[in-house]
Amino acid sequence: MRDKIGRRRFLAGAAAAAMATGFSSRRAWSAIQPQVLRMGFINPRDSQFGAGALEFATYIEHNCGGRLRVELYPAGETGGELEMCQDAAAGTLDMTFTSSAVFTAIAPELSIFDIPFLFRDLAHARAVMDGEIGKAALARLEPKGLIGLAWGENGLRHLTTFDRAVRRPEDLKNLKLRVPQSEVMVESFKAIGADVHSLPFPDLYAALSSGSFQAQENPIATIVATNFDRVQHYLCLTGHVYSPAAFLISKQIFERISPEDRLTLRAAGLAGSKASRVYLDRAEKSGLEELRHRGMKVVEDIDRPAFVASLAGLEGQFQKQFGKDKIDAIRAFGK
Repeated sequence: MRDKIGRRRFLAGAAAAAMATGFSSRRAWSAIQPQVLRMGFINPRDSQFGAGALEFATYIEHNCGGRLRVELYPAGETGGELEMCQDAAAGTLDMTFTSSAVFTAIAPELSIFDIPFLFRDLAHARAVMDGEIGKAALARLEPKGLIGLAWGENGLRHLTTFDRAVRRPEDLKNLKLRVPQSEVMVESFKAIGADVHSLPFPDLYAALSSGSFQAQENPIATIVATNFDRVQHYLCLTGHVYSPAAFLISKQIFERISPEDRLTLRAAGLAGSKASRVYLDRAEKSGLEELRHRGMKVVEDIDRPAFVASLAGLEGQFQKQFGKDKIDAIRAFGK
């Protein structure tokens, strides 16, 4: 992986090259020289992110008449999620497919989706993200220099631990737990009693391997793809947070693309979203069995009401932060 300086130089140089070939020579070369859009994401190619990104790129290849081409940079090659979003906003990275947990530092109001147990189930979460609430949330990114093309999916997040089963809130007491760079998730697990800290995803495996953290939480597909079973022994099916993911493109880049191709990019986002969800639906079943086969102990008898009750003290804080009406609208959606 490139260091930060090398990564920034790579992005800046690639962005300049893309601008030179994609814009200044557009009239003369558009028929034979596609504009290259570089999309970064943190997971491996064989993941929900990889499946969604590949479908996005394939859709563009088949529907843009050769005017656009998407190159994929998986496994954190272009940095952590926050870095990629910042680079896209600055125009030095064209695109990213990123989980919503990073939005706490970009559009804090969108970290409403990180509230644990906000959604009743997977169907409820998908319906919210596909509806007007989800569309309005994506629109909040535009003033930050990012265009949200569509909501994809990272999945339901579950706890894994090195040395203990987690069934009730008290099982988390003093547990060294890594969560994403999300203040909502940090505060929530602190309220439950965990010794919780955030850490960029590319650094997580090494931190678990060294013992810096005893536990982490991620969707099953991510746990499988990144081989966390090698450094974690228990999988606890808490399903505490539904983690959407967004296809984002730099606003600077987007505004230089023709209106016709902008529509195709949005359609590609929807195609990629569907692919990421299909991957996750399979992973929830096959991935669970795979992790059992690899030796993880799966804990299914989770006391969800006890976890919800343990977070009751944060409800007023969340209502003040995000608006009671907005939280209630999500919880009531589809009832």
